[in-house]
Amino acid sequence: MEDLYDNTTLEHDLYEDVELQTDLSTALRVTTWIVISIGLPLTLLAIYALVSLVRGGQVAPIYVINLLVSDLIQFCCLAIREAAPMGVIHSVIAYIYEIGLMVSLGFMVCVALERYLVIACPLWYRFRGNLKVSLVVSIMVWAFCIILFIAIIFASSGPLVPLILLSIFHLLPFPLLIFFLAGTLKALSASISVPSEEKRRIVGVLVLVLLNYTLLFLPLIIWFLAATTHSIIFDHNLGLILLQLSPLVDLVLCVFMRKGAVDKLLACLCRCRMTREQEQGLINTVNDDTAGRVSSV
Repeated sequence: MEDLYDNTTLEHDLYEDVELQTDLSTALRVTTWIVISIGLPLTLLAIYALVSLVRGGQVAPIYVINLLVSDLIQFCCLAIREAAPMGVIHSVIAYIYEIGLMVSLGFMVCVALERYLVIACPLWYRFRGNLKVSLVVSIMVWAFCIILFIAIIFASSGPLVPLILLSIFHLLPFPLLIFFLAGTLKALSASISVPSEEKRRIVGVLVLVLLNYTLLFLPLIIWFLAATTHSIIFDHNLGLILLQLSPLVDLVLCVFMRKGAVDKLLACLCRCRMTREQEQGLINTVNDDTAGRVSSV
């Protein structure tokens, strides 16, 4: 009887696991097409807008432009993967998609580093942070990620070694992003020459990049590391869904690249909050008046 109960429970658990995987797989496909349809045109528009800023003499958008280009590659790979039949092309697209992810992480670090240098080393950044240096660094990031990926894939023996090495590479930005944010906050507390708007823009960029990595990249990295030890914590489709939302978050960086945009956003939020507080105060006043009249009667 106990064996029958155990078998029934096991079959029920397996059925629930299969059903959950099917639901997550369907959710992944739906999310993929939603992200592509929204992110692809918006990314093209954002790149065009940031290129106009670079032509105007600003250096900061260079790394964000490269980040959006890597997102564009990811969108194209996702679209081809969903539309094309299974075969050799899927393996090639998977390789290109992974390179796009590596490049995306590289430029997330570059964006955070550039914002950190603006505060921590303002004199050095003023004389060294020019367009030529940014372009050279961008080319180096692209070349490094491509060469490293090829070396990991074709120079490794066994299926687990590339997975472990790529997971380690994907973990490297985490301490760097935390260091840049902590160092920037520490430098900002002692800085009096940086305008308030510029401080909000810099901190906003660093917080957004760190949250993007922590909430959207890190879960899938943890899954990959757990898969190497055969201790799966959650379904990988959930990590893929979160990862595909990352390019949409990168689009928010465009807000922090335009002067005055952050103040307008904060002013709008404060105005909405004040409106709600005024409405709540008016409701409380009416209730108090009503209660006073009832008590007087």
